[in-house]
Amino acid sequence: MAKYTPNFTIKQWEAADRPREKLIQKGSDYLSNAELLAILIGSGNRGESAVRLMQRMMSQYGNSLSELQKSSINKIMDYKGIGQAKAVKIKAALELSKRLVETPSKELVQFTSSVKVFNIMFPILARLPHEEFWILYLNRSNGLVDKSCLSKGGISQTVVDVRLAMKKALELGATGMILVHNHPSGNLQPSKQDKNITRKLINAAATFDILVLDHLIISEKGYYSFKDESII
Repeated sequence: MAKYTPNFTIKQWEAADRPREKLIQKGSDYLSNAELLAILIGSGNRGESAVRLMQRMMSQYGNSLSELQKSSINKIMDYKGIGQAKAVKIKAALELSKRLVETPSKELVQFTSSVKVFNIMFPILARLPHEEFWILYLNRSNGLVDKSCLSKGGISQTVVDVRLAMKKALELGATGMILVHNHPSGNLQPSKQDKNITRKLINAAATFDILVLDHLIISEKGYYSFKDESII
């Protein structure tokens, strides 16, 4: 790569070093996270190119897109050369990537193990600062019919309405359910409340011949499966 003075814009770089040209010529797989972000913001500041600015930003976030995703728009705007419009573009792109991961084709999803549930729900729940309780509604083949956030709570707990869970299951014609919620604290052990709500939902679902197949607790550290631990 050629050397450039800090005030050079990307347009003045050699074609092979420009991120947009590199993407067109070689494909997006050849670009670093910083280069992809540089394409989004388009320009840097008086002392840095867009690529250098994004390299510095990513370095300060531990080169982790997930950490950048958790950052606020105002925090991103702390970097010289990134105004509100550029910060919004970065947040929008990260949100789209999150949604791409969390919304696979329903026809292709069959839950035959706790790992599959974890892979689907980790991007949705693992990095939230508050608790959320979700239910995956399944058909007779354990295929995904729908997934729904039943409630959102504080840092340590959320309130679950069993009636709403059953109403949704009946509307969808579901024959199975998988319960999933997160622990922002990182502690994967089920609380007494977690066990109580699991029993309530199992009993309520049984009234309508609906099986609760598992209950997963998710955090950034991994997951805990009631089924794998023989609690269900």
